[in-house]
Amino acid sequence: MNPARGQKVKLPFLTRKIKTTQKIFLMQQLRIMTKAAIPLTTALKTIQNQTVGKRLKIILTEVTSKVEQGQTFSQALRPFENDFGELMINMIAAGEASGRLEEVFGQIHLQLKKDYEIISRVRGALMYPAVVVVAMVGIGAGMIVFVIPKLTEIFKETNIELPLPTRILIAISDFIVNHGLIVAAGLITAISLFIWTIHRPKGKYVWHWILLKSPIIGPIIQNINLARFSRTVSSFLKTDIPIVKTLSTTSRVLGNVHYQNALMSASERVVKGITLKESLDIYPKLFNPTIIQMIAVGEQSGSLDDILAEAAEFYENEVAQTMTTLPSLLEPILMVVLGLGVGGMAVAIMLPLYTLAQAF
Repeated sequence: MNPARGQKVKLPFLTRKIKTTQKIFLMQQLRIMTKAAIPLTTALKTIQNQTVGKRLKIILTEVTSKVEQGQTFSQALRPFENDFGELMINMIAAGEASGRLEEVFGQIHLQLKKDYEIISRVRGALMYPAVVVVAMVGIGAGMIVFVIPKLTEIFKETNIELPLPTRILIAISDFIVNHGLIVAAGLITAISLFIWTIHRPKGKYVWHWILLKSPIIGPIIQNINLARFSRTVSSFLKTDIPIVKTLSTTSRVLGNVHYQNALMSASERVVKGITLKESLDIYPKLFNPTIIQMIAVGEQSGSLDDILAEAAEFYENEVAQTMTTLPSLLEPILMVVLGLGVGGMAVAIMLPLYTLAQAF
């Protein structure tokens, strides 16, 4: 039985989640085939035969069947909004209404590609610090669990008075070794509680504000959200979607809750006749003077879509440049932290050994 129009469809767990690269490929192929005047159903069947993703293949089979029954492409995609997103489906619907479907496929392809590039750069830049942090934690845990207890036995046999750093290190080691299950349970509970808290509305609000205020992470998050905002609004405006709907939909695309709230509030002001520049000008900590001035110029010249496309390029390049230099910025900090940790542990171990050597 086919699902009702607009009703979301849940597919088997085995076929869960369409990769971003698959959606990029889908939009690219649809743009090329639409440009070549190939019928939509033929294009969908061709892409269906080419794709290797199980979920995408199943969805394309269902969508193709609905299009052949007379539904529009956007209507056929509505039940799969969790897979393709409200933004993509609304853009396709606007393209169908305006007869500019080829251009819309190109805009969606560009947006998905740029967003994927940003995420890939962020993940790549954070990989090195993550490996260093994991190595630091692993080495520290190994020392405390396996090395310190053996040294403790030596110190107990000598009956020498241990310095304060050594006593603290031994106390930490003894507690972790003797109460390992409690420590592990406490860590798991703390991490779970933290994750649960930042997914609650109030917790997310505070956590996202802390991230925005962080010295290194804050500017990166701001540039990523401004790039997504500029690219998304530009793409919507190019497909003749009203600015109010554009802002409300874009708010659900951005990752930071403060940007989401700002755009929802801005959409309500635009309805009352206030310009986009004035609507966003009250959020100087989220929208810097550069983007505000570009929006003002775009509104005055009637080329807001083109101006925001240029703004998106600017902020995407800013993110790319920052991600290139981020490892070199974090490396000194990580080395200092690693040096303090290893040095402190070494001092705590060497001090009693030095005292022991003097005793003999």
